[in-house]
Amino acid sequence: MVRPKKHLGQHFLTDNNIAQKIVDCLDSNFSNVCEIGPGMGVLTTPLLNKEYIKELKLIEIDAESIEHLNNNFTDDRLSIINADFLRINIDSIFTTPFAVIGNFPFNISSQIFFKVLENRNSIPLVVGMIQKEVAERIAAPHGNRTYGIMSVLLQSWYDIEYCFTVNENVFFPPPKVKSAVIRLKRNLNEKLDCDEKLFFTTVKTAFNHRRKTLRNALKPLLPNIQQSDHKFFSLRAEQLSPVQFVELTQVVENLSK
Repeated sequence: MVRPKKHLGQHFLTDNNIAQKIVDCLDSNFSNVCEIGPGMGVLTTPLLNKEYIKELKLIEIDAESIEHLNNNFTDDRLSIINADFLRINIDSIFTTPFAVIGNFPFNISSQIFFKVLENRNSIPLVVGMIQKEVAERIAAPHGNRTYGIMSVLLQSWYDIEYCFTVNENVFFPPPKVKSAVIRLKRNLNEKLDCDEKLFFTTVKTAFNHRRKTLRNALKPLLPNIQQSDHKFFSLRAEQLSPVQFVELTQVVENLSK
């Protein structure tokens, strides 16, 4: 038995049926799979039962979990890596594209998704169990009050599916909030039709003052914004779709010249 550690945000899933449902959200097109934070291996078992998985790598930072996994799992397809996913070089996990799955610790789930985004061409599929509120934010459509920076950035490169909600009582220790399973599948956008670095900056600046209109929110980027009458500037950030944010970035770039 591995002791859950608060500083690692560990809440171990105890329901094997839920574990199976999570694993079933994977796509059989991906034979290489990386599980983040396997803990005691409740997802690892159904993953190893998937014949299409040819290689499964577990990324685990907790030494006690590593010992448990080594003692309980023996499979030629399995490798256990003692590392921090947020710090590991993605190319050292697999040299070809791979799927990511896991019961992500609440305290670093957003950082995991930003790391995935940075390595989007290597990670075409993600199935993650995270805090319900964060899952709703990622999947939210524009115009929704929970729509924000993560929504725009992840939806620009991934198709997002909110799979199902998970109650608190299937974890040890039970968290204080509900969880949800979310699925991200890489879309066809190889490159956005704008300066992608400026796109990130524009999105973040726009949502820094989400209650303001874009004319006021984007002043740090465009000191002379009052001189433009572009239709977007009378709107708020949450009203723009990811595609419209690309257009907004083009506007920002042109007005900055």
